[in-house]
Amino acid sequence: MKIFTLMYVLHKIQLLSPSSLYRLMVAVFKNGMNLMTLLHFAKMKYGDHIALVDDDEAITYQQLFKQSKKLAYCLKEKYNLQSGQKVGFLCKNHAELVKAIFAVSRLGANVYLLNAETSKSQFNQLVHRHRFDLVIYDSELNDLVEQSDYTNVRVYTYHNQLPALNNLRYSDVNEEQRLKRSSTSKLVLQTSGTTGTSKDAAHKPSLFNFLHPFMAFIQRLKILNYKTAYIATPIYHGYGIAVLLLFIPLGKKAVISRGFDAKKACRIIREHQVEVVTVVPLMLQKMLRTNPEDLKSLSCIASGGARLPIKLIEQSCNELGNVLYNLYGTSEAGLTFIAAPEDLIDAPTTLGKKINRLQIKVLDNNLIELKDGKVGQLCIKNDWSIVNRNNTWIKTGDLGYRDENGYYYLCGRTDDMVVSGGENVYPIEVEQVLIKHPLIEDVAIIGVTDNQFGQRLKAFVLPVENANLTEKELLEWLRPRVARFQLPREIKFVDNMPYTTLGKLDKKQLK
Repeated sequence: MKIFTLMYVLHKIQLLSPSSLYRLMVAVFKNGMNLMTLLHFAKMKYGDHIALVDDDEAITYQQLFKQSKKLAYCLKEKYNLQSGQKVGFLCKNHAELVKAIFAVSRLGANVYLLNAETSKSQFNQLVHRHRFDLVIYDSELNDLVEQSDYTNVRVYTYHNQLPALNNLRYSDVNEEQRLKRSSTSKLVLQTSGTTGTSKDAAHKPSLFNFLHPFMAFIQRLKILNYKTAYIATPIYHGYGIAVLLLFIPLGKKAVISRGFDAKKACRIIREHQVEVVTVVPLMLQKMLRTNPEDLKSLSCIASGGARLPIKLIEQSCNELGNVLYNLYGTSEAGLTFIAAPEDLIDAPTTLGKKINRLQIKVLDNNLIELKDGKVGQLCIKNDWSIVNRNNTWIKTGDLGYRDENGYYYLCGRTDDMVVSGGENVYPIEVEQVLIKHPLIEDVAIIGVTDNQFGQRLKAFVLPVENANLTEKELLEWLRPRVARFQLPREIKFVDNMPYTTLGKLDKKQLK
């Protein structure tokens, strides 16, 4: 059955020609089942097409494959990297990171993508938990690594004098001895930000398991129509690496850059005439505020990783047309929902509709499945979620519901829900109302202890510049628009909102 599914998907994405199938079989035969297999296939099919552009270079598929393969030999000979070992990556978006991911996977070692903004204490937690055999990192993170508990082999991504990945391409290595085929490599993501204890989400490369999210992404976002994509989100985040790996077998040009700056991002989109961009909502908000004229080439804005504000949907539509898509997924479960522009017109707050072969249940606290319209925890089961799990159903930790049209909606995290006077209150619902106020730039709501009702809501409001808005006026505006138990006990005006490095609103800091 799986081979017929593979053939169907390859046909749908225009890769079912005899020559494409031959290239795919050759890539699998020579490499095994790892990330380099994708690149080998792309090298044979697209050759001299530009594959990757970063701040320093533009390289073709042929060059990317050759340099990644050479790097694999170097890591094997000079650092004795072997199948089953663990490699931690502390890197911003650049070409050497991409080459190293392919090289490490080709050797059968496990790729651990770590947040480049991680704290010293969290990095030490990861070091003790995983006992990395090798750490690959950017030189600006030298103090973090040097002052940590890590004592094994380390190598820079870039350096002018010291040993680094960018210098290894000039090394003499024996490429006559063929690398053994390998299918043992895993891609391991971290599920939390820079604070708290992270969890691992390990994914094993597979031709079959990822077919349905691959096809859903391509078809619903019409990726085959476009040539150039800008991955503005960090590659170390699940969203960033997933999109990069989806673009490779399609022969697209991917543009990446170290860090995110709105002015620079606008320039990249204009200069490369980017058609597809991956963002979190905060990135899009900043770019529209900086220079919307630079964004006119965009035909597909793929937003994910955080709540998509209604105002941002409206602004994007007014400035650029119907080009905004909302994607929802988790590090554990992968891509699960997609909302196309027409979906966001019909239901602006929706996550979208589930992709094919995804099973989803909305469960209450007693694990009983709820009917449409009832809020519960979203639990997911699919073929492309994390490996080595004990339970095939994954609890996302997100509360939501499905309506009668098959649209899914998010009501916040399970620990966001507030019980006020016996009523379940979901802060996100009140946030979506408040953000519609013309003098509000951003809003976040949390639950606080209340002697009379047990809990009440507290709103943090970022007004637009030079707004003259009082708490009393805002409560009066809100009162007829929400239920009595949804009305915040207090509204606090702030000068800025706390966001994580990935662009998610950090409510922990507000609490």
